[in-house]
Amino acid sequence: MPTPTSTVNPTVNPPVNSSLSIGPHTAQPPVVLAPMAGITNAPFRTLCREFSGGKGLFVSEMITTRALVERNEKTMQLIHFDATEKPRSIQLYGVDPATVGKAVRMIAEEDLADHIDLNFGCPVPKVTRKGGGSALPYKRNLLRAILREAVSGAGDLPVTMKMRKGIDDDHITFLDAGRIAVEEGVTAIALHGRTAAQHYGGTADWDAIARLKEHVPEIPVLGNGDIWSADDALRMVRETGCDGVVVGRGCLGRPWLFGDLVAAFEGRPGDYARPVLREVAAVMVRHATLLGEWIGDEARGVIDFRKHVAWYLKGFSVGSEMRKRLAITSSLAELSDGLAELDLDQPWPAGADGPRGRTSGNNRVVLPDGWLKDPYDCAGVSEDAELDTSGG
Repeated sequence: MPTPTSTVNPTVNPPVNSSLSIGPHTAQPPVVLAPMAGITNAPFRTLCREFSGGKGLFVSEMITTRALVERNEKTMQLIHFDATEKPRSIQLYGVDPATVGKAVRMIAEEDLADHIDLNFGCPVPKVTRKGGGSALPYKRNLLRAILREAVSGAGDLPVTMKMRKGIDDDHITFLDAGRIAVEEGVTAIALHGRTAAQHYGGTADWDAIARLKEHVPEIPVLGNGDIWSADDALRMVRETGCDGVVVGRGCLGRPWLFGDLVAAFEGRPGDYARPVLREVAAVMVRHATLLGEWIGDEARGVIDFRKHVAWYLKGFSVGSEMRKRLAITSSLAELSDGLAELDLDQPWPAGADGPRGRTSGNNRVVLPDGWLKDPYDCAGVSEDAELDTSGG
């Protein structure tokens, strides 16, 4: 696979934090791949890790604790890590403390991962309507109970958490949640600077990340939201004082962003990738190939890759009919042949480093009945609230 060409960017300042400690593990530089459902599976993690030279931390897509405990077949595939992944980081979603505890103990006792991250940030309705994801920190006692079970069951494995500012502007929870996390032994916290109601719209509130860092100086705080380039990551660290960054939508169709991030934090801005379309096409075929190998079926792998096509081709001059054609391919030969018909010498497009992925915002958050009546009462939340499949 060709290495994307580079261009000098003289505007970057010297590097900031050079490493991040998550329990016994060190992420150097302090860069984390955000868990994204249907995206951060083993093949995509492999690509990001290859471009980073193995540096950073790469977290699995969200795994439902109930599905894990019940050894759901799809879930057991999702928690498979490549032999080269060190440390193995897994993100769990759960609402019931007992089920979360069982899942964490299973991971620790069966050596399924080296690091456990808990999801309290997902804003999608199928999660929040059960009281999970970004809805859960509003229930302070429930959050404490889940964290206590997780940390207790994890043994020597570090437990971290990812959350949002709150449900909406009238129900902000991140400072209380941060303090509870410290008290219960959580190793680090990642904050997405948006509320659940914002989903992915508007602008991330980096000031909230700075406030959380001041509020919980005992443990590392990672910032998440609107990191579209390596320069954005450095700017977030400088402006907020956070200990590292979590990158999600910015790397969609751009796994080489992790190479840029390594270069930025190591003080090598001249090594930023600006691949021509030929190089992008090669990565696309490799991505689809890895998916087919992981799934065990070439056609299913290419079909799963379809959602990535628009992200990879963002900004390039590719006609609408060809884009549609590439988005319905079902074999590697079909994908390769279609890409070969493009003007593969096109340079990296101006503006292609900007926002990508979902941008919807100002959504009504779907919550369980009466969820906002009492921030401490968690009656009615039980194992039945657990989703029985993974993703979100």
